[in-house]
Amino acid sequence: MRRLLIWAVIIGLLAGAVPATQAHPIDPTGYQVQLDFEALRQGTVGLVRVSGFSVAGARMRFLNRLIAFYPRGDAWYGLVAVNMEQNPNTYPLEVFVWFEDGRRQTWTHEVTVLDGEFIRQDVTLASNLGYLLEPEIDRAERARLMGIFSQVTPIHYWDGPFIKPTPGEFTSPFGAWRLYNESLWGRHTGIDMRGAMGTPMQATAAGRVVLAERMDVRGNYVLLDHGWGIYSGYAHLSEIHVTRGQVVRQGQVLGISGNTGRSSGPHIHWEMAVNGEWVDPSQFLEVSPP
Repeated sequence: MRRLLIWAVIIGLLAGAVPATQAHPIDPTGYQVQLDFEALRQGTVGLVRVSGFSVAGARMRFLNRLIAFYPRGDAWYGLVAVNMEQNPNTYPLEVFVWFEDGRRQTWTHEVTVLDGEFIRQDVTLASNLGYLLEPEIDRAERARLMGIFSQVTPIHYWDGPFIKPTPGEFTSPFGAWRLYNESLWGRHTGIDMRGAMGTPMQATAAGRVVLAERMDVRGNYVLLDHGWGIYSGYAHLSEIHVTRGQVVRQGQVLGISGNTGRSSGPHIHWEMAVNGEWVDPSQFLEVSPP
């Protein structure tokens, strides 16, 4: 596939976003807004590009969330993430643009959220893991992660396409509705991949380690901050090979696959979040940054 200058076009072509380019014509104020999607599915990401000779910055509001833009080259970029449980509907998007001379403009658009078409799965856990089916344990762990996701780093750590944490094939999709031991409903926040015990788990892109510890549901877990509100997580490891605060390169081994936490067998769980929302990790494969 020919490399495109605008990252979200490729994101849309690969998964989730319905590709298109919506461009706001340059007017006397001297700016342009481009959306590289015409609709977004639940649990996916799109990108908004603002350009203009005198643009000094931008911000947008979508689904009651204020989203920052970041400079890259001759434009400003912001990521739009849709919660996997967001009701399919049409929602307003507002882009606020300000200029070097102090002027401000607001651009509005309607974005359609489509159903994610998620599947249902039944999962059986060993009896000794029954305590991990307590809803409060799951809520507490997710609350902690959401607190981390609220800290957006403006540094752009990654450079080039993201890669899979391991060559193994996908075995369980993102967003699936899961019924554990016929007693607890949950959502699959990432993708499961085939990986025997001891398979090396590598960083999908360069980033900074913000968590490297044992958790209840995710077991031995590593979480990377890639910048711009993008995080990737690697769960159920048997060993962790990095420490909190460490900056890692793409492909660096973070740990070894295992069966720790709320897991029914050795495998690799890879998850990603953007601006505090769980999103389908497969969107980021073979993607070039802006």
